[in-house]
Amino acid sequence: MKNKPHKGLLKRVRISKSGKIRHRSANHKHLRSGKGGARLRQLRKDPIASNPDAKRLEKLLYRRLRGRTQPRTALRKSPSPAERRAAQAAAKAQAKAIAASGPAAKVMGRMGRQIARRKAAEAGAKAGVAKAGASKKVAAGTK
Repeated sequence: MKNKPHKGLLKRVRISKSGKIRHRSANHKHLRSGKGGARLRQLRKDPIASNPDAKRLEKLLYRRLRGRTQPRTALRKSPSPAERRAAQAAAKAQAKAIAASGPAAKVMGRMGRQIARRKAAEAGAKAGVAKAGASKKVAAGTK
């Protein structure tokens, strides 16, 4: 079934071209005589939804949005069909290169990765022991 945006929400908000959500402030429409001037000035400010609100509204509208303080890069842009084809071609070329270089270049299994990690750790430990020995000799020579 097709995802449909929430019609009630669409009637209450406006979405800017940069993906921000503008909305009306609550408590600002009527009965203003009982509210102080400072409160009314605050209600006039910044009708842009906050980051957590924008994230929640994304789910209702099935659309990528951004909050008040998020940069434009926060909108994860879907790749165009041409970009998608280029990425797939690059992935295929990489897979062919791995296959052409032989079985040694293929991705190792779990055991192979564990053995490689162990060898790297042993090599690092040997290098550490050699460095420690050299520093002790230097320290002994300076005394």
